[in-house]
Amino acid sequence: MPLREMANRLDQRANSNWLYIVPSGMYGCVHYLSQKYGNPAIVITENGMDQPGGLTRDQYLRDATRVRFYRSYLSELKKAIDGGANVLGYFAWSLLDNFEWISGYSSKFGIVYVDFNSPTLDRHPKASAYWFRDLLQH
Repeated sequence: MPLREMANRLDQRANSNWLYIVPSGMYGCVHYLSQKYGNPAIVITENGMDQPGGLTRDQYLRDATRVRFYRSYLSELKKAIDGGANVLGYFAWSLLDNFEWISGYSSKFGIVYVDFNSPTLDRHPKASAYWFRDLLQH
């Protein structure tokens, strides 16, 4: 089944209409690359999901969907590594809420909330930032 069709059937999408949430794709891609190309060194970059604009700060900070996203994607990545994939690094997208070319500042990809209305651009860790902290400490 094509990835897009599977994602539609599961109704798992991030805020962006082009971003489907399919954790098994992480394992599938890493495993395929490892098998097809002689287990090259792999670095995963820009893996993340966005929240819609217009939420309250408290809603942004309680990003349980993002926590589930990272937990499931990293679980699939670990499965690929345990199977022998040569994964050297992983970079979440993104540390901070930032400017996105298509949606400007309204789409929130960061694990740290940035108040773009504050003159000092105040930053507040989201639940997903604390989840990453706990993951990395163990």
